Amino acid sequence: MGSATTIDRDGPAQSRIDSLDAARGLAVCGIVLLNIYNFSMPPAAYFNPLAYGYTGPETMVIWAIESILAQDAFRAVFAVLFGAGVAILFERGTTLRGHLARMLVLLIIGYLHAVLLNNGDVLRLYALTGLLLPLLLRLSQRGLLVAIGLLAALHLGGLGWFMWGWLRYWWDVQHGMGDPAALAMWQAEFGAEPISLERGLAEGRETLGERIARRAFNWQGPLVIFLVFLPQTLAAMLLGVWSWRSGLLRGDWDMLRSRRFALRMALIALPPMIALCFAAFWSGFAGPVVGTTALVWSQPFAIMLGLAYIAALFALCGARSLRTGLGGRLAAAGRLSLTNYVGASVVMGALFHSWGLGWFGSVSRVEATLIALGVIALILTVSPLWISRIGGGPFERLWRAGTRILA
Repeated sequence: MGSATTIDRDGPAQSRIDSLDAARGLAVCGIVLLNIYNFSMPPAAYFNPLAYGYTGPETMVIWAIESILAQDAFRAVFAVLFGAGVAILFERGTTLRGHLARMLVLLIIGYLHAVLLNNGDVLRLYALTGLLLPLLLRLSQRGLLVAIGLLAALHLGGLGWFMWGWLRYWWDVQHGMGDPAALAMWQAEFGAEPISLERGLAEGRETLGERIARRAFNWQGPLVIFLVFLPQTLAAMLLGVWSWRSGLLRGDWDMLRSRRFALRMALIALPPMIALCFAAFWSGFAGPVVGTTALVWSQPFAIMLGLAYIAALFALCGARSLRTGLGGRLAAAGRLSLTNYVGASVVMGALFHSWGLGWFGSVSRVEATLIALGVIALILTVSPLWISRIGGGPFERLWRAGTRILA
C-alpha cells in the first residue's frame, strides 16, 4: 500500500515503479467488488448467492465470475505487494523497531476500520501476519519457495483435513446417514438459514452506537479468522518477497517472460477455481461446500491467480511510466491504496449503514455490483486529481506519522 518502493512514503516520480502502483490500484478496485456485500447484505451472502439478493440467472453469472476471477485473488494481490513492501523497507535500512511500529499503527487503523465500517477488514490480518515477516527475510530465494510450499501444505493438510471431515459428513447426510442438525453451523455461516439471515439483517441495520458496542470488544471472531488465514496470507507475503528479489516486481523481467509467467499461473489456477465453482452449483450451494471452498480449497489457487494479475500488468506495461489512460488511473489509485481502501468503506457505509442512507438489505446482488462499479469509477476519477493537486493520501500520512511517533 502506498509507494512502490517504500510502501507508505511519498517520493519523486522517478523513484516509483508505476506498474507496481497499478497492481495496488487493481487490488483496491477488485476488493470493492466483494466488500460491497459486507455493507449491503447479511454475512452469508458474501459467499452464497442464494442467501440474499438473488434475482435470477444474472445473479448466478455475477457470482460465478466473482467466484472464479475475484474471490480472494485481489486480496492476494494486496498481500503479495505488502510482503514486497516490507522487504523493500528492510533493504533500505528500516529497523525492527520501525517495522513493529508500522504494524502497530496499521493494526490500530484496521481495528477502527473494522469496528466502525467494514466487518471484512484485512488490515488487522496483514498487520499481525506482517509481524512474522522479519523472521523469514533472511531466507534465500529457494528457501522462500520452500517456506511457501510448507505453508500451503500446512493449510491444505491441516485445515483441509479438518474441513474434509465435514464434507464427508455432509455427503453422509445427503444420503440419509447423518444428523442434518450437526451441519447447522455451516448452514448459518454459509448457507441460507432463515434465522441467521434475520440476525444478519438486524445487525446490519443497527445504529453506529450499537455497532460499536457489539464489535469493540469482540476478539474471538477476528482471532479465529487470523489463525485460519495466517498460513496462506504469510505464503502470499513471502511470494511478494520472492517476486521482488527475482526482479518481477522491479520491472526487470522482459515483457515476454512476464507474459509467460502470468499465463502459466493462470493455467494452473483457473481450472480448479472453475471446478470449485461448479461444485457449489452441483451441491445446491450447501453451506459446508460453499464454506470449505471459500476457506480452504480455493485459497492456494487464488494466490496464484493474484500473482498472474500482477505479472500480466508488468507484461503489458513493464517498468515504463504510467501517467495517462487506465494504467495511469490505476497507478494513482495504488499510490493512495490505503486511503482508497478506507475511503471506499466510508462511501459504502454512507450508502448502506443506518447513519447514512440505510440501504442495507434493500438491494439485489445485481444492484450491489452496479453500486460497486460506481465506487470503482469514483476511485479512478478522484485519485489522479488528488495526486496531482494534493499529493499523498491522508491515511498514508497518518500511517507514516504514527510510525514516526512510535519508532
